[in-house]
Amino acid sequence: MKKDRSRCLANTVYLFFYSTCIAIATISCFHFIFYHTNIKYTNNIHDFNQTHTLNIQPNKEIKTCDLFEGKWIRDARGPLYTNYSCKTIPSTKNCLLHGREDTDFLHWRWKPDKCELPRFNPNTFLSILGGKKMAFIGDSLARNQMESLLCLLSTVDTPKSIEKDIEDKFTTWEFPKHNFTLTIFWSQFLVTATDHIVNGTPTGSFHMHLDRVDTKWSEKLPSIDYAVFSDGHWFIRPHYLYEGGNLIGCIYCEKPNVTDLGVDQAMGRAFRAAFKAVNDCKNCKKIVSFLRTFSPPHFENGEWNTGGSCSRTRPIRRDEVSRARPDWEYRKVQKEEVEVASKAGEVRGNEFEVLDVTEMMSMRVDGHPGVHWLNQWTNGYKDCVHWCMPGPIDTWNQLLLETIKRRTQTQLS
Repeated sequence: MKKDRSRCLANTVYLFFYSTCIAIATISCFHFIFYHTNIKYTNNIHDFNQTHTLNIQPNKEIKTCDLFEGKWIRDARGPLYTNYSCKTIPSTKNCLLHGREDTDFLHWRWKPDKCELPRFNPNTFLSILGGKKMAFIGDSLARNQMESLLCLLSTVDTPKSIEKDIEDKFTTWEFPKHNFTLTIFWSQFLVTATDHIVNGTPTGSFHMHLDRVDTKWSEKLPSIDYAVFSDGHWFIRPHYLYEGGNLIGCIYCEKPNVTDLGVDQAMGRAFRAAFKAVNDCKNCKKIVSFLRTFSPPHFENGEWNTGGSCSRTRPIRRDEVSRARPDWEYRKVQKEEVEVASKAGEVRGNEFEVLDVTEMMSMRVDGHPGVHWLNQWTNGYKDCVHWCMPGPIDTWNQLLLETIKRRTQTQLS
């Protein structure tokens, strides 16, 4: 039954990621053409343009509380930026531009059970990370988080695009006033993978080498100070798995004499290889690495290709979250690999932290683009995987900043 549920989820998301990849890359080029000037909300940019004394020290309460156990509560203030004020929001995440009329999803904030999570302060973030380079490494949800951070920081410093590859998979931005560099390294598995070809056509499946990291990002490690790793959805489909160049198993392949190792095993080994690359990097400075745990999709009333949608307009409660989904298995193996990497990293001075967003995002069934994402390019399919901007994904960077503040204060004390 467990594998049947996993296969069901696989049918829900795996082709969705693959089929929209080309569309997203293409339509991003037209982003600035489509800005909607009629949608405006109260912007809080002025909050951060005032002279103030910077305080990076978390109060005693928040230094010890679990930031990831909590609930979503009402927040009348809304987001720090709007879909109009931030000029770098990709069209595919600009839900209000594409007709989403309800705005209630913008007015919830994350409340840890035993403390308050401070509002994101871009000045604090840039003051701590000035002169540093942060890389988001992973799939399109890693990009989604990077794009959110780009918008949050642009409220105080205008980012400058300084590098972009032809496929827009590797993009670098600079915040000149603070000498801070933000980049995305797109790698859907973190490890090396090649298309599984049948009759000259890619099938959407891959030959994945679990012990060979993707050098397109790993060779950039010596220049990185902070790395945010996140991956998951691309694993949920049929794949062939290798170690040492030998086939060791598969995911959903249903081939005789080939062991189905499952999504969680493949995912765990891929993260293990990625973190090992960080710890084994001889030319690297000390790297602070974060793992953002699995972000659940929310298709309802069908699969992605059978009319499944995500049209809710309010979060659900913690006790309404399904614990039967495989999301929790993915989260578990991801956290286990961080624990292993953290112990190994102590020798080199590397640090590993977890941004445990799985439960909190399980409640945000209202935060996806759904139909509001240029679906004329994608045959009407709904996007119930990525997150609207602005929206609940901004909380990931709130948690990122607070985690950085905690470790910074630990170093100072």
